[in-house]
Amino acid sequence: MSALTLKNLPDTLLDHLRRRAALERRSMNGEVVQLLTAALTEERTCVDPATQAREQAAAWRRLAGRWESDLAAAEEVTMLRRARSPGRKVAW
Repeated sequence: MSALTLKNLPDTLLDHLRRRAALERRSMNGEVVQLLTAALTEERTCVDPATQAREQAAAWRRLAGRWESDLAAAEEVTMLRRARSPGRKVAW
């Protein structure tokens, strides 16, 4: 088996790793191997944008008319938009 050395780990990350290894009753090495295995073997499903848009529209139709609020729709939309995070920057 091969070996790997990690450098410049932030102290907080190392502390989290130690706690997690202890909780899982694993060595630090065993916990790192487990976490890497889980992260790298996770199946990722790709949905094409058209399918995703249809599914989102169907979900909105199911929810339509179920929102209860004392505010006018325009006020509710304004509040929701203000509460949103700016999200990540995307290069178009």
